[in-house]
Amino acid sequence: MSYGYSARLIELNKKADSKLLGVRLGKACIKNNISVYEVANKFGVSRQTVYNWFMGRSSPQNVVAESVKDLLTQLN
Repeated sequence: MSYGYSARLIELNKKADSKLLGVRLGKACIKNNISVYEVANKFGVSRQTVYNWFMGRSSPQNVVAESVKDLLTQLN
């Protein structure tokens, strides 16, 4: 199934700082076709929070950050 990330989100993710954990997560989710909804549910955050991570507007914090790192290891 394709989740069809918007061209705008993909472009903002490409332009964002790849050093940021949330941006790296966004790149991996886009590449692996993992929906924002799935990510939000997995980490217990809102979809808006996930969009903000993907665009580099904010970053996962504390325990969530460790879980995000674990997921990135699995996806890469």
